[in-house]
Amino acid sequence: MNIDGASSVVLQALTHATSQDTAVLKPAEEQLRQWETQPGFYSVLLNIFNNHMLDVNVRWLAVLYFKNGIDRYWRRVAPHALSEEEKTSLRAGLITNFNEPINQIATQIAVLIAKVARLDCPRQWPELIPILLESVKGQDGLQQHRALLTFYHVTKTLASKRLAQDRRLFQDLASGIYSFACSLWSHHTDCFLQQIYTRDEAAALSSLERTLLSLKVLRKLTVHGFQEPQQNMEVMVSLKLFHTCREKLEKTIILYTKVLLDFLEYHPCAFIPLIQRSLEFAVSYVFTPAGEGVTFERFIVQCMNLIKMIVKNDAYKPAKNIDDSKPESLEAHKIKTAFFTHPTLTEIGRRLVSHYFLLTEEELAMWEEDPESFAVEETGGDSWKYSLRPCTEVLFLDIFHNYSQTLTPVLLDMVQNLQGQLNIKSNIITLYNAVGLAAYELFDNVDFDQWFKNQLLGELQVSHHRYKLIRRRVIWLIGQWISVKFKSDLRPLLYEVILSLMQDPDLVFDFILNSRPPVDDFEFRTEQFLPYLESIFGLLFQLLQQVTECDTKMQVLHVISCVIERVNIQIRPYVGCLVQYLPLLWKQSEEHNMLRCAILTTLIHLVQGLGAESKNLYPFLLPVIQLSTDVSQPPHVYLLEDGLEIIHQQMLLSSLSSCFFLPPACLHQFSNLMSSENLRTCFQIVNAYIYLSATEFLQNYAESLCRSFCDLLKDITNEGQVQVLKVVEIALKVSPILGAHMFQPLLPAVFRGIVDGERYPVVMSTYLGIMGRVLLQNSSFFSSLLTQMASECSQKMDQLLGNVIEMWVDRMDNITQPERRKLSSLALLSLLPSDNSVIQDKFCGIINICVEALHDVMTEDPETGTFKDCMLMSHFEEPKLSDDEEPPTEQDKRKKLVSQTHAQCSEIVTLLHIIKIIVYCDDGVFVCVCGLLQMSP
Repeated sequence: MNIDGASSVVLQALTHATSQDTAVLKPAEEQLRQWETQPGFYSVLLNIFNNHMLDVNVRWLAVLYFKNGIDRYWRRVAPHALSEEEKTSLRAGLITNFNEPINQIATQIAVLIAKVARLDCPRQWPELIPILLESVKGQDGLQQHRALLTFYHVTKTLASKRLAQDRRLFQDLASGIYSFACSLWSHHTDCFLQQIYTRDEAAALSSLERTLLSLKVLRKLTVHGFQEPQQNMEVMVSLKLFHTCREKLEKTIILYTKVLLDFLEYHPCAFIPLIQRSLEFAVSYVFTPAGEGVTFERFIVQCMNLIKMIVKNDAYKPAKNIDDSKPESLEAHKIKTAFFTHPTLTEIGRRLVSHYFLLTEEELAMWEEDPESFAVEETGGDSWKYSLRPCTEVLFLDIFHNYSQTLTPVLLDMVQNLQGQLNIKSNIITLYNAVGLAAYELFDNVDFDQWFKNQLLGELQVSHHRYKLIRRRVIWLIGQWISVKFKSDLRPLLYEVILSLMQDPDLVFDFILNSRPPVDDFEFRTEQFLPYLESIFGLLFQLLQQVTECDTKMQVLHVISCVIERVNIQIRPYVGCLVQYLPLLWKQSEEHNMLRCAILTTLIHLVQGLGAESKNLYPFLLPVIQLSTDVSQPPHVYLLEDGLEIIHQQMLLSSLSSCFFLPPACLHQFSNLMSSENLRTCFQIVNAYIYLSATEFLQNYAESLCRSFCDLLKDITNEGQVQVLKVVEIALKVSPILGAHMFQPLLPAVFRGIVDGERYPVVMSTYLGIMGRVLLQNSSFFSSLLTQMASECSQKMDQLLGNVIEMWVDRMDNITQPERRKLSSLALLSLLPSDNSVIQDKFCGIINICVEALHDVMTEDPETGTFKDCMLMSHFEEPKLSDDEEPPTEQDKRKKLVSQTHAQCSEIVTLLHIIKIIVYCDDGVFVCVCGLLQMSP
């Protein structure tokens, strides 16, 4: 594109692209899209947005097209990438002057320069930083501001790079410019304060902007520019230069506290010299009269977070054994101990509860008028980092946990002084809030059972409208204590209370949304809950339909899931309406992935509770699982884990007649899922399919699974290798002929591992288990594998077989599971009928390990005094289940059937071999062999 000739054409297209008339706008946008890949186009855009005489909207659009082009075409490997010559010209043009008069355009230009810097600085653009520093020093106010704005965005972008090499480059940059950045910030701050005193408002505002930009640059350099900042005197000095400017410097103060918080988070040891001053500063402004009238909410939140991080930081705590503590940890602990004296902690505790826990009139009104929104707001997530009330509660918890001995008497004294007061304007709500939050710490100091019976139940029955908010806080308080200290005998009374409360949605919001469900704790007894199950579950379902907030629906679903999980199959009569409603809720939650996660969790427990009856859910489950496990769809990031768990649970419960629960489209996803963090669940699903329909599954999917397994075994932990190989072992157990054929590419590695003497015992044990099944159940395949390996290793077959047997016998102690030891013994015994001299030479070693295996599996029957195989499985007797035991799943039944079927085959085959070798055995060996034949694994 000829730059001079194209400027007017591009300018016209940009002008049309700013039009409100779509007939003019659309063709112009299409023309600009076509020019994006034309050489010279971005040079034209640079000339246009640098021309201050042109229309602002046109220049703005030119900047945006240029910025988008950096993302698409600046990298050398990008399709239609810009030439190096044009990029060199553009880099030079971007920093020729810093005099953009429009703030919004200046910000966009600074951002696009930072984007280029991320890719090219310092290698292809070494002049950028020197030019920026020189421009920042200039006397022209506009040029100085624009250069400083660009300097900040470049610093921010370079600091965000995380590769080790990029971090070293940024640290080199920081060490070279840190002194300048400090002096720059100090200069602009001094100018601002001086202009404030002289009441030069315009100049002060200009200096304040430069102060903020300088501090933003300094923040990035301080936090990310030094590997050991405590070794740099300038860094440590700069952190002490805190200039408070009260309410007129809110942004500066907040930004500086961010510097302190970030520095404390990333470099706790370097922060130790600042602990004392930081605590003095934060506590004085937040918990003493010194802060009255001069603090503001965001500043209070930042100070509380600073106290919390110092109190909670593990680097500031000594080890359990003091002698093992690091010196810096002891120093920090000493500073904290000296600061948090009894009077200081008492004052902090009292002010947190009596002052910061108090609800404002606006909060009380919101709680009264919209309890659902208020309850959702209380659940907060990370809101403690930004909002005062959640921040206060989190600080209270951490302070109370670390200094409970001091604060427990303080809180109990405040509660004692409250007895008998029924006025909402009193501290009842705030104190109950404190006692609920500190429930775990107050376990030994509060008899909650008596409090529940003697006072709280009565308060729940006070019907006066002015007591409504107290009733809500009481039921929330009960919810906090249920899992901490609550007698089992009181549960039925509690369920009665819950039933009555659930008639009033205003009360139930506080109980459901902010408390641990009463069925989700150790003391829960199903038999106590069953009389109330139908009513409570019905009311929960009604509540699920009534609530409107996404977070509320998620929490109600969580409670429903807990109920279903606890009562298991006894939920079946009551879930019909829920089963019908969930597809509608799934459709409505299309834009809310976290709500869909809650639905999936509910489905997991629903499938478990319905058992084989869950097949009625298939029309809904199949598309849900299809979406959840499709790694090409964005929602899979949120839904994959739960989607796989549904498949696993359904496979455990599917009957043999179900055949394939999932369509082939879902099963083909397994090869993609094998590289995810959900490997264990994927393996469990594959195992379930093998037990369910081995022939069909292996014929259709074993080839792709085998490829995935081969790739996994190249780079996976020992535990991961064992999980992969267990799948192969199960396939060989269920289908010895087809399994060996389908997973043949994996077996040479197993063979080599045995010959080489794999050094990890668990992996070696798995290798021997696989090879034992091949040898015992598919001897012809073992012979062909031996031939193949002999050819690859350039060894004679007899020599290689001898090495395998010798290693097998030698590493038998690696096998700790009795069933695998017995399997190996039977497998090696099956070799003895051969007249191969190598096998005969190993006769003694084989018989020796067989005797050891026999001793491992034989136990004395206390009734008859005879010995029998402890692994002997009855073909007819079903085990008797206790009241606490779950009945066997369909998967359990399939496993038992497979074990029985293959046990019979293995015994018969091995017996035929043994008969042939009796001539080699004395009576003792014969008894040993016969003992091993009672049951194969």
